[in-house]
Amino acid sequence: MRFRALLVAFLALCLGVLTACSDAPSAVLNRNELTYDEILNTGLANKCPQISEFTRGTLPLERGESYVVTDLCLEPQEYFVKGEPVNKREAATFIPGKLLTRDTTSLEQMTASLTVGEDGVLTLKEEDGIDFQPVTVQLPGGERVPLFFTIKGFTGKTEAGFNSINSSTDFEGDFKVPSYRGAGFLDPKGRGVVTGYDNAVALPASADSQDFQRANVKATELGKGTMSLQVTKVDASTGEFAGVFESEQPSDTDLGAKDAEEVKIRGIFYGRLEARA
Repeated sequence: MRFRALLVAFLALCLGVLTACSDAPSAVLNRNELTYDEILNTGLANKCPQISEFTRGTLPLERGESYVVTDLCLEPQEYFVKGEPVNKREAATFIPGKLLTRDTTSLEQMTASLTVGEDGVLTLKEEDGIDFQPVTVQLPGGERVPLFFTIKGFTGKTEAGFNSINSSTDFEGDFKVPSYRGAGFLDPKGRGVVTGYDNAVALPASADSQDFQRANVKATELGKGTMSLQVTKVDASTGEFAGVFESEQPSDTDLGAKDAEEVKIRGIFYGRLEARA
């Protein structure tokens, strides 16, 4: 019996080694080199392309010209939610949260226009692509904060005096944050913006009460966020550039039924510069 147990343990160990040494990729720099089966269930589809850490260069630009940034990708890595301090004399601080959403958080396949002003100000404007993702973050106390991670309509500008994209280029600007829920969404009481009940039918006598007015009157509010894109790596031979980003935006309001939380998101980004045809 003891020999049989040792044999079973040995076979299990061999099987584990074979599995670990299989040809399933763990990390790659270029997803285009992989097949669908090699990417499936690995999380690689949620990763932005990477540039070598040793790449340092510049992408020259001509003033008065416009360019296109293709394959723009943002990969969030850290989430923070502003919480009220225990002591009222202290300022509110951002509390790190745990991501509950699976590997569907990155914004990718986006395009943006890049214009160069006569004063050397670079203006980056996001145009289209997969520029939004619903995300849920859980705080240490158990509270869950849903948000609409996005970069819709982002318009970021640099300081004056630039004639290239380099490791000193920072784009800062604002973007729009659409409602987390659509106008056709119904809450658990059957209330919505364009359809559903006007109030909770379980409380007909209190339908017009001020206590329930905010929950009864639904609205798809448009929020506003700010973002900073800091370029840290440039590959002049391919036109690629990458770096880190930090954004602050409001969370979901349950169609106006509650106040939005202030959320800070940090991560990495990637893009490729091309001349406008």
